[in-house]
Amino acid sequence: MKRLKKYSFITLFVFGALTSYAQKNTNPWPASTNINQPWARWWWMGSAVDKPNLKKSLIDFSKAGIGGVEITPIYGVKGEEKNFIDYLSPKWMEMLDYTVHVADSLHMQVDMVLGTGWPYGGPQVTLQNAATKLIVEKYQIKKDETINKNIMLDTTKEKIPAQLLYVVAYGSDGSFVNLTDQVKHKKIKQKKKVIEGTSIALPNILQSNLLKWKAKKTDYSIYAVFSGKTGQQVKRAAPGGKGYTLDHYSKEALNAYVMPFNDAFKGREGKIRAIFNDSYEVYGTDFTPNFFEEFKKLRGYDLKKELPKLLNEKDNEIGNRIRSDYRQTISDLLLNKFDKTWTDWAHSKKFKTKLQAHGSPGNLIDLYASADIPECETFGSMPFAIPGFRREKEDIREGDADPVMLKFSSSAAHISGKNLVSSETFTWLREHFKTALSQCKPEAEELMLNGVNHIFLHGSTYSPERAAWPGWKFYASVNFNSNNTIWEDAPSLFSYISNCQSMLQQGKPDNELLMYWPVFDVWDKYQNGNLFFQFKIHSLSEWLYGTSFYYYNQALIKKGYGIDYVSDDFIDQANVVNGQITLPGGNYKAMVIPSCRKMPLATLQKLIELKKAGAVIIFGGLPKSVPGYNDYEKQEQQLQTLLIENKEVVKVPITIDDALSDAQINPESLVISGLKYIRRTVNGEKIYYVVNHGPVAVGPYIPLQALNKEVIIFDPLTGDYGNGIVIKREKNTFVQLTIEPGKSYFLKTENTASQKKWVYYEKTAKPVELKGNWKLSFDKGGPKLPANTSVSKLESWTKLSPDAEAFSGTATYTLEFENSNTKTQNWGLNLGDVRESAKVWINDEFIGTAWSVPYQLNIGKLKSGKNTLKIQVTNLAANRIRDMELKGQEWKIFYEINMVDKDYKKFDATKWTPMPSGLLGPVTITPLQPQN
Repeated sequence: MKRLKKYSFITLFVFGALTSYAQKNTNPWPASTNINQPWARWWWMGSAVDKPNLKKSLIDFSKAGIGGVEITPIYGVKGEEKNFIDYLSPKWMEMLDYTVHVADSLHMQVDMVLGTGWPYGGPQVTLQNAATKLIVEKYQIKKDETINKNIMLDTTKEKIPAQLLYVVAYGSDGSFVNLTDQVKHKKIKQKKKVIEGTSIALPNILQSNLLKWKAKKTDYSIYAVFSGKTGQQVKRAAPGGKGYTLDHYSKEALNAYVMPFNDAFKGREGKIRAIFNDSYEVYGTDFTPNFFEEFKKLRGYDLKKELPKLLNEKDNEIGNRIRSDYRQTISDLLLNKFDKTWTDWAHSKKFKTKLQAHGSPGNLIDLYASADIPECETFGSMPFAIPGFRREKEDIREGDADPVMLKFSSSAAHISGKNLVSSETFTWLREHFKTALSQCKPEAEELMLNGVNHIFLHGSTYSPERAAWPGWKFYASVNFNSNNTIWEDAPSLFSYISNCQSMLQQGKPDNELLMYWPVFDVWDKYQNGNLFFQFKIHSLSEWLYGTSFYYYNQALIKKGYGIDYVSDDFIDQANVVNGQITLPGGNYKAMVIPSCRKMPLATLQKLIELKKAGAVIIFGGLPKSVPGYNDYEKQEQQLQTLLIENKEVVKVPITIDDALSDAQINPESLVISGLKYIRRTVNGEKIYYVVNHGPVAVGPYIPLQALNKEVIIFDPLTGDYGNGIVIKREKNTFVQLTIEPGKSYFLKTENTASQKKWVYYEKTAKPVELKGNWKLSFDKGGPKLPANTSVSKLESWTKLSPDAEAFSGTATYTLEFENSNTKTQNWGLNLGDVRESAKVWINDEFIGTAWSVPYQLNIGKLKSGKNTLKIQVTNLAANRIRDMELKGQEWKIFYEINMVDKDYKKFDATKWTPMPSGLLGPVTITPLQPQN
C-alpha cells in the first residue's frame, strides 16, 4: 500500500527500453502473418489493369506492410476506354490469376467482390431474379355491382411490367373471397422498349388480366397483388458488370446469379481467400415472388387473408403485429435463402465469406454470424479528447462509429466462434487529400476496442504509372497508395495496426456478459407503414438510440464490463456448464435482458430453463407480450402464466449493478480513470488492450481483474516489451504504468516474471526547447521543389513562398544544438505540432518515425558538445491539389460520380485555405532517468 502511494506523486514518461538487455526467452510478440497486417480495398477503375502496374502496386503494398487486397471493379476513367476489361472475361480472369500469383510470391492474399460495384447484380440477373417489391392496387365495389376490369398497373408509374399474383376480395361483413382463379389472362404484343439510361430491353409481350365478378352479399374491397421490380441497377458498376440488382430473398435467384462464377472459378478453387458482400444497399425491396408461400410456412397463416390489416395506414396493435411478422419473414429469407446459401456456395469453392450485414432488413446478429468473417464499417470522423488531436469542422462529416453499433459484428463473431472480425475503415474520415496518419490511429483503435481485429483500409485505387498525379481516385476514401503524400510514413501506421492485430487475433474474446437484443420491439413498430425497415448505421436514431438495449449497453460499458450481444436464435442454442452460459463461440458469466415489450414465448421459456440450470440471467424488465399475429392471444396468456409461475426466477433486481455484484461478476475498474479496454484470453492468461483517448495521463498504476499475476507490458507503437512492476492484492493486480493521452498498451498476465524488465523513465528536469537556425531543404514532391532556406522560427512552410504554399511532399529540417547535460543517459524528444508526420535522426542515426499524437520519441544518449537533429517532415496532398485547381488543371476525369466532397457536393479545392505544413514545434528534449 505504501508503495502505491509513493508513486502516485511521480509524473512518469513511459518509454520502452532502447538499451539492450540479455534475453533468456524468445520475443513474446506473436509471429507476424499477413492476416495480422491491414488489408486494403482495391478499386479497379474500368478494370483497366495491366500486369506491370499490378505487380508494382502489389510490391508497393507489400513493402508498406499491407497483407492483402480486396478487389472491387468499378466505373472507369475517361480516356482509358480502350483499356477497359469486361468483368469475368478471359482477359479479366487472366489479370485476376496474375494478381493472385504475384500476391502469393509476396506472401499476400487476395479477396474479391462477387460482382462489380455494389450491391450484388449484373447482366446475368433476369427480371424474374431482380430485386422485387410488393405492389397492391385497391378497388371498391358496392353490393350487387360488377367489376369488369383489366387489372393492370399504370405504366407511367411502373415502367417495368409487374406480375399479377393474386386478386382477393374483402367484404364489409368480414368475408374473404380469393378471386385469383377468376382472372383471365391474355398476352399482348407491344413494341420492345429500352429502360431509360440503361441498355436493358423490356420484353415485347405484356399480359392483360381481365376480371369480371359480381359482389352479391355485401360491399367489397378488392386487392390486386403484384410482384413488381424496384428497377435498381448495380451502383458504380464496372464494364461487363451492369445490370439489375439481385433478389436477395430467393435461393433460386442466387443460384442463377453464381452460374457465371461457377464457370469462371472452375480450376481456381481456393485461389482467393474470401468473397465479400458490401453493406446492404438494396433499396425498397420488400418482396419476392413466392413471398406469400414462404410467409405461410414460416408464420403459420395465410397473409392474403390479412392484407387490409397489413396495409392499413394506421398505427394499431393488430396491424403492427402483422407487420412484425412480415419483417421477420424478410429477415428469415435473407438469412436462409441468401446469406447461408451464399456461404455454402463459397465453401464449395474453398473460399471464405466476408459480410457487411448492416443496412439489412433483418436481425443483424444472425446475419453477421452467417459469414465466416463479419465486417462492420465506419463512416466519417469521431471526436477524441486527446490534446493536439485535430478535427477541423470544415474538413469532416460527423461519424457513425458508435461503439454500441460496432459491437453487432464482433458479437456475432464471438458468439458463433469466428475468430476474425473485419472493418471497412476510414471511409470519408476527412475531406479528400486532408487525412493525416495521426487522425487514423484513434479511429482504428476505436474499432479494435470494440472487437475488430482485421482492418481493411478504405482504400486504395489502382493507378498506373502513366496516370498523371494525383492518379486515379475513388470518391469516398482515403487513398492509400504511393500517389498520396501520407504513403511516405504510412508503414508506421500499418506496423502499429499489425502489432495490435497480432495480439487481438490470439486466443478467444473474453467478454463476460451477454446482452439480449429485442429486435421484435423494432419490428413491431408502425414505422410509417413501411414494410421494409433497414438497420442502417446512418439512422441509429430510428432503431437504436433511446432503447433500453442502448441504455444498458452504454451504462455497463462505462462501468467496465465486456459485452457481446445475443439473438433469440443463439439463446436457443445456449446451454449451462458449471454455471456459465455456453454458446458455440465461448462461455459467459451472465446474460442481461433489457426491458422489452415483445419477446417470443420460446425465448422466455429458454431463459427460465437456463436460469433454473444455474445460469445468471438478469432481467432489466419483463416482456409484456409475444410478437406476431398468429394465435398471439393464446401465446400471450402462456407467457403471462409462465411469468407468474416463475416470478422468483424472473424477478427484476433493484439495479443491474446489484445483481452482477451478487453474482460476484466485477467490472474492470480501470475505466473509472477514463481508459478504454478490450480483453482476450489465451491459454488461461489474459491479454488487455488498453487505450487512453482522454485529455490527461492515467497512472501510475493500472488495476486489472487478475489475481496474483505478473504482467508483460507491450508497446504496439514501438514493439518494445518487458515485465512490469506489479502490486498483487486479493482481487486485483496493479501494474505500474502511466498512459499518456493518445497512447495504448497491451498487458498480458503470466504466473512468473519470465521476460526482460520494462524500463520506466521519469523526468529529472523541465523540457528544454531547441532553438536556432533550422536548415530547411525540400526533398521530393510537387508541383516543384521550393528553394532551400533556413528558419529561426518554426511555423508553417506555406508562409515561405508561393512555391512552398503549393508544395505537397517531404522536406528536411536540420539543427545543431549543444548537449546541456552530459550526465543524462536518456532523452525524450517531443516534436510539438507536426504537419503531418516525421522521421527523426540524431547524429545520423535513425531514431524512429513520429506520426501520431503525441509526437514523442526516446532518443537515448546525446554526444557531449554539438549534436545534429534531422527531422524529415511530410505534409498532406491538399495544398498541391488546391494549387492545381486554382490553375485550372483538370484531374477529375472519372465516370459516374466523378469526384464529390465530403458532403457529396461538387468538389472544389479552390475554396480551401492552405493547410499548415511542416514542423510547427516547439521542439523540446527532456532528460529522463530510468527508475530502479
